[in-house]
This record gives sequence, C-alpha cells and structure tokens, in this order.
Amino acid sequence: MMATDGWQDLMEDVEKMLEPLNNISTISDEKALQFRKGELSILTWLKNLKSVSERSFEDLNEKNV
Repeated sequence: MMATDGWQDLMEDVEKMLEPLNNISTISDEKALQFRKGELSILTWLKNLKSVSERSFEDLNEKNV
C-alpha cells in the first residue's frame, strides 16, 4: 500500500495540510487550540506511519532470526 502512487499523493497532501496548521496565530480560543492539536496529531501520525511500520517489521524480523 505504501509503495503506491496513491500513497505518495496522500503524503504530499499531508505535507501541504501540515504547513498552515502549524501557525498558532490564527487560533481564537482554547476550543480551537484543542481541535488544532487533534488535527496535527492525526496528520503527524499518518506522516510517520510508513517509517514506524518499517521499523516495527525490521524489529520483528530481528527477533525471529
């Protein structure tokens, strides 16, 4: 799944979405801040999913050797 063109397109979109979300000057109140934190958390998780999965797979293979 992560080797497909669709995944690469998704990662490009995630990068584009992360840029404006990292600007805290547009946050009006605490509720908006908490919502923004959630958005950033999900996008960051998605951005790191491939590398974390690869590391986990390598760790499992090392333990089974």
